[in-house]
Amino acid sequence: MTTERDDPIFVISVVARMVGVHAQTLRYYERAGLIEPSRSEGNRRYYSQGDLERLRRIKTLIDDMGVNLAGAEIALRLMDRVHELEQEVAQLRLDLQRLADRTPPALGDGRQT
Repeated sequence: MTTERDDPIFVISVVARMVGVHAQTLRYYERAGLIEPSRSEGNRRYYSQGDLERLRRIKTLIDDMGVNLAGAEIALRLMDRVHELEQEVAQLRLDLQRLADRTPPALGDGRQT
């Protein structure tokens, strides 16, 4: 499922300015597998709002927290996994609520007197 957050709208020069890094740094992050911008038919990179948020997290990890590139990659993978698990938990809660809504209330507590 794609959202507006996933729409590729920013070119590399704009993203570099917004994040505060050189365009070459963005290309390096891409080669390192930290980011995967969309490509046009002409092979031009386009970044989404989600890419921009991820790049800001990378910059914070490296510049503000002193994490190296390998550490940033691990941290990002962990953040991605936490996000996936949060989505799974939210879906399970919805499923549980739907099930509870369909289940008739119990008659008594099941014990005989």
